[in-house]
Amino acid sequence: MKIQARWMALAAVLALAACETVPPPPPPPADAPVSLPGFVGVALSDPNRPEADRARDAARHPGEILVFAGLRPGMKVVDLIPGGGYFTRIFSKAVGPAGRVYAYVPDELTALAKGRPPSVAAFVGKPPYANTRMILRTLPTFGAPEKVDMVFTAQNYHDMHLSFMGPADLSVVNRRVFAALKPGGAYIVIDHSAKAGSGLRDTESLHRIDAALVRREVEAAGFVFEGESRVLRNPADPLTANVFNPSIRGGTDQFVYRFRKPRSGR
Repeated sequence: MKIQARWMALAAVLALAACETVPPPPPPPADAPVSLPGFVGVALSDPNRPEADRARDAARHPGEILVFAGLRPGMKVVDLIPGGGYFTRIFSKAVGPAGRVYAYVPDELTALAKGRPPSVAAFVGKPPYANTRMILRTLPTFGAPEKVDMVFTAQNYHDMHLSFMGPADLSVVNRRVFAALKPGGAYIVIDHSAKAGSGLRDTESLHRIDAALVRREVEAAGFVFEGESRVLRNPADPLTANVFNPSIRGGTDQFVYRFRKPRSGR
């Protein structure tokens, strides 16, 4: 009976471990050079990626972003507000056939599009991106069909504060993200910088957000801040122009933050 009890205890530990994300090493120094692993190179060289996406790689640094995020083959990832699917396609190839990518399109955006299908609907769930799925739900009810290893949102966190999103209560959204992640899972937030101390002042007018406010909001949901990558920083950006202004578009100063759900989190 004692042997059987030990085996049962071991099985329980192994089952719990299988439901957790093994965190990557701590982020390297913010300005350290990055060596791209082979699976990232394969994802970026995917011949099915649109040429328009490839043209944006030099400015968006997707390889360095994936390494910083800690993405690995086999992971389950949510691309929150995927837009045209720039990162969705890259994630699909990076996690491989054993992984899964969920493109989460809030219903609020669908309503704004007046019936037009989301851009990602053209390729999700179809070869060569058969490991992708689309989720259409409201932002405050964020969730996924299974616990995931990573939730990723790029240049859209500020949008969740905009009036057409409700605006959403980010304390609710971030707690939902926390609940959707496996213990040890990562939450990656990339967005256009606003001036320090500006809070939400520039979200509607400039589509920028104060990085310190984002950090406070995410940490309030139970996340631990692990660090940032400076690969998208641009000290020459005066932070005063709308991000769509031709004078700065594609070259805004952006923060790249990595948060972690504690291994003890449930």
